[in-house]
Amino acid sequence: MRLLKTAFILLIFLAVMVSSCGKKKEEQPAAKKLIVVTTLFPLYDFVKNIGGDYIDVSLLLPPGVESHGFEPKPEDIVKINKAGIFIYTGKYMEPWADKILKSIDNKGLVVVDSSSDIKLIKESEEEGPDDKHGKGEEMDPHIWLDFAKAQKMADNMLEGFIKADAANTDEYRKNAEKYKTLLSALDNKFREGLASCSTKYFIHGGHYAFGYMAKRYGLNYISAYHGFSPDSEPSAKRLAELIRKMKEHNVKHVFYEELVSPRVADTIAKETGAGLLQLHAAHNITKEEWDKGITFIGLMEQTLNNLKTGLQCK
Repeated sequence: MRLLKTAFILLIFLAVMVSSCGKKKEEQPAAKKLIVVTTLFPLYDFVKNIGGDYIDVSLLLPPGVESHGFEPKPEDIVKINKAGIFIYTGKYMEPWADKILKSIDNKGLVVVDSSSDIKLIKESEEEGPDDKHGKGEEMDPHIWLDFAKAQKMADNMLEGFIKADAANTDEYRKNAEKYKTLLSALDNKFREGLASCSTKYFIHGGHYAFGYMAKRYGLNYISAYHGFSPDSEPSAKRLAELIRKMKEHNVKHVFYEELVSPRVADTIAKETGAGLLQLHAAHNITKEEWDKGITFIGLMEQTLNNLKTGLQCK
């Protein structure tokens, strides 16, 4: 009887201990993640790699939406206001950002202009002397398409992470260096892949997005649209000029851009008998690409393969 009583007391004691341990586990709060809001897909993907498991990142642009005409909705402003970090490309890519940030009452919000300390170039500086199709005085915001500048963007993001969450500085630094190594390797792939091509000209039936890439790898880039907006329709004179250039430089393919109708590129292709290839600038991605988990590096590798085909590289 005494043994039974002792066993019963032990069982009660063990039950209390197990219950107490369970409560302690429940009482331990999960580590709070840093909330980060980004504007464009390249920024979103850079941030995912740098922030790792310590952040909760979102992209303002819904999949499939063209970036240049994007205007944030009230719910987007609420999302920014609740964030720890807001990361954008710069005033030339997101002209709406300054106005919205002035209305934000979150005094703790860390704002990262990823173009900080990066020298931007004008369209007029990028084209050859016979390739002008307008004043060309706009600043080119497509800095992520120069992979050296993309590494500087990653550094700017890292500074923002450290400011907002100093406790995890070492992890952020380690992740940033690892991702910059990938960008450097991508740069080498482009340099080697585009070193021996039959032509240095590529004709783009889209808006002016690839000036930085062309300049970095010694290519001649001509786009159908004037400026950096896909809303500026090319004139008949401009189309005739592009067709002449294709024939003059023995260009076999014309490129079209993502998320915009390839109508202009298709017109040029029909007039010249050229093939069509996509040239993805990675501003944003489709819903299908989002669901597949496509990365910026993956998109750029696709772009390199299409450039090598279009430029007839060995």
